[in-house]
Amino acid sequence: MEHIVFLTGRLAQLSLQQVLESIAPVAKREPFTWEVREIGLQVAGLMTAEMIRRRVAAPLTEGTKRMIVPGRCRGDLDALTAHYGVKVERGPEEVKDLPQFFGREARHVDLSRYETEIFAEIVDAPRLDLDGIAARAREYRRQGADVIDIGCLPETPFPHLEDAVTMLKEQGYRVSVDSMREDELVRGGRAGADYVMSLNADTLWIADEIASTPILVPREPADEASLDRAIEGMTKRGRAFLADPILDPIPFGLAASIARYVSLRERYPDIPIMMGVGNVTELTEADTSGINAVLFGMAAELRVAAVLTTSVSLHARRAVREADVARRIMHAARETQTLPKGISADLSALHAKRPFPYDADEIGTFAAAVRDPNYRVQVSADGIHVYNRDGHHVAVDPFALYPELKVESDGGHAFYLGVQLARAEIAWQLGKRFDQDQPLDWGCEVDRPDEDLMAWCAPGATKTKG
Repeated sequence: MEHIVFLTGRLAQLSLQQVLESIAPVAKREPFTWEVREIGLQVAGLMTAEMIRRRVAAPLTEGTKRMIVPGRCRGDLDALTAHYGVKVERGPEEVKDLPQFFGREARHVDLSRYETEIFAEIVDAPRLDLDGIAARAREYRRQGADVIDIGCLPETPFPHLEDAVTMLKEQGYRVSVDSMREDELVRGGRAGADYVMSLNADTLWIADEIASTPILVPREPADEASLDRAIEGMTKRGRAFLADPILDPIPFGLAASIARYVSLRERYPDIPIMMGVGNVTELTEADTSGINAVLFGMAAELRVAAVLTTSVSLHARRAVREADVARRIMHAARETQTLPKGISADLSALHAKRPFPYDADEIGTFAAAVRDPNYRVQVSADGIHVYNRDGHHVAVDPFALYPELKVESDGGHAFYLGVQLARAEIAWQLGKRFDQDQPLDWGCEVDRPDEDLMAWCAPGATKTKG
């Protein structure tokens, strides 16, 4: 049985012991024994690797396999691992999250894998110069796109189409050309585009002129028979293709179009399918993270090979990033046959699953133990708590707290508390997690400081399909 040493500060020691005593049902598959060491520090979040090395004697208790330090502990944990001869790792930032921490650890969900590729469309490419197209492509690739789709405009000349395709190919992108004009599809294909969209049963001749893989569509969205004819035509040619029955917007046939995707998969169990989601994400005034979660859930069930997404409306400006997160979560859920819950919170931008880890009584206990003048800010279901050795104040409006803080003559302190209380108010109103001195977590909607976009994948993972 594994023995784990947990390090903490004085304020959190009792809470940590209580959580560990209650954690047995969560850890029953991987049981462990434990001990808590308070290292002579009031606030656990101020712990550093150097401080641990000075205050925690080696060797550790015989049989120790791991040491878990607070989530905000700063410093080189690899050096501590070498020093103590056991794995030293960061736990969650809040003690109350330990049950979920051990639950996730036992689950080992791999988010490095996905099946659905992302085509990210530059919808106004004819209006951009080559530098503008290249910049947009870089941003979409940074957010997770696999293919850059050059969108043409019906009434706008595109004299630099060939140059755009050539440039992107030279920079290592896979490229598709999206146009309603047959001549632009031929031009894009001859310039070296990997894909062209969209061909129907009447325009399959274009595929005979170029080497690009076509995306096939029906003549009209409801004309499933014409899509079947296009599929059969490309199959007879022995050519690769993707088929797209067209996803319609709300309230102009969304439900019926979903049924078309289901029907297409039933008729053709093995063909690669594309789903264009922009008609729903762009044309619905709602947060796109939730919309993408549902659409990519359907894509996972139907084994959709590729999704075409756009990022035109400002409310959809993170659609590519959301798509990258959603495809990984839904792929993992399908492969493990579990609900897409508890896998990743990156699509939950507005509300947290467990927003208030401590109730008012527990925060009152913390406040009673404080012996210094520094203010702590916490949030519970009943409001915003601010406390130090001189008092404990609770309100739902930060302005109601200001007269109690006595910082009128200390501009720097007042500014600091203003920022913390503003964040706390937002967290309380929305039901988000608030951690003092940390920015609010908006999931994949905002880049985290120095964020590697793959950081939420499994440790050491790389982008892999399948």
